[in-house]
Amino acid sequence: MNIAILDDYQDAVRTLDCFRKLAGQQVKVWNDHCKQVDVLADRLRDVEALVLIRERTPITEALLSRLPKLKLISQFGHAPHIDLEACTRHGVMVCSRTAPGRPSYGTAELTWGLIIAASRRIPQEMQSLKNGEWQSKNSIGRVLRGRTLGVFGYGRIGTLVAGYGRAFGMNVLVWASPASKSRASAEGYDVAENVESFFSSSDILSLHLALRDSTRGIVTPALLASMKSTSLLVNTSRAELLEAGALEAALKAGHPGSAAIDVFEQEPIVDGWHPLLKLDNLIATPHIGFVEREGFEIMFGTMIDQVLSFEVGAPVNVLNPDILQH
Repeated sequence: MNIAILDDYQDAVRTLDCFRKLAGQQVKVWNDHCKQVDVLADRLRDVEALVLIRERTPITEALLSRLPKLKLISQFGHAPHIDLEACTRHGVMVCSRTAPGRPSYGTAELTWGLIIAASRRIPQEMQSLKNGEWQSKNSIGRVLRGRTLGVFGYGRIGTLVAGYGRAFGMNVLVWASPASKSRASAEGYDVAENVESFFSSSDILSLHLALRDSTRGIVTPALLASMKSTSLLVNTSRAELLEAGALEAALKAGHPGSAAIDVFEQEPIVDGWHPLLKLDNLIATPHIGFVEREGFEIMFGTMIDQVLSFEVGAPVNVLNPDILQH
């Protein structure tokens, strides 16, 4: 098959063990990110199977209408960036494993790395040391033990982060859906009385919510303003959980006092143009929470298996089953 893999920023896919399964196939891996439909249509005009990395490239009617040879899109996880109805109209099957599986340990561990780095000001002290200064002035970190860790969302990743907080001797406070709050309480964690007290009580508040219509913009300017001037907001989930522009304004106002993020509204960020990156009270990473070798082996192994199953006429994990009538 003629297969294309998009948005492999780090040129990592070809280094994975699972990539060997595609031996004998015609595979093109693209390492850049492209948003222009005209360019994508030209690149993919002969492609039969398209492998996507999460939600990096939207698949729209405008693009699908110009890809007459495309028969399959292989994805991992939920696919809000794919127009499934348009795929069905154009005879394109979409296969993606969406059932709960291995938690994203990489995201949970990166979250904790950001918490420690921000609390002890590791990036700032490292840069200061490189600049010739020993222990920078007016810059002293804080320990985690005894402080309150707010976990917003108690799913698979939030559960892991809460456990890390407990191991570090923190007071863990949870705010989540009713069912998740009940589970957190049963597992020995405190549950906030309301979302307002949750934000105002947390010394470190970490977001672990899936992005849906109900959660988009759920973190409002008012909630951010209620946070302590010494508090830290951490976001390794989705930038759109916050109202647009709210975090920049809140950090400039000093509530919360600092932030550590792994996600942005528009990705990738190149040339350091984003206004958040200009703020001294923010540290950031380029959406690498899920980007780790073990997780990639699982993710790409699944997507490659979906391609090979389709090739032999036994498709699995079909998101648009009406396509089977074609």
